[in-house]
Amino acid sequence: MDAPLSLHDRLATAIVLYLAVLGAWGLALGVRNSGPTRAFQGALVIAEAVAIIQGMLGALLLVSRGVANGIHVLYGLALVAALPVAATFVRDRQPRGQSVALGFAALFAMGLALRGCTTVR
Repeated sequence: MDAPLSLHDRLATAIVLYLAVLGAWGLALGVRNSGPTRAFQGALVIAEAVAIIQGMLGALLLVSRGVANGIHVLYGLALVAALPVAATFVRDRQPRGQSVALGFAALFAMGLALRGCTTVR
């Protein structure tokens, strides 16, 4: 396995684990009747940035190798869109509801990333 493909693979695993932690964090904030903290919001931004970087690396692999599973690409695009869409929809909710909804959105994004990992082969 060459370096860009290995990086793409390892970054996907990191994204899945990171989003799982973010999902649990968001739900824990909701259980504590708290809104999203600045740290939680920053962590969501980091997740989004890493997902975009992952997509750019995937696009580089697509251009250099010319082969891609269409459903894999679809999961990647959905992953990049999931958190911003969720953040837009929860903007007018109560703070506790924002935390819970963003926690579930992170878990949903984790599922997208996990499915993307399984559609490679």
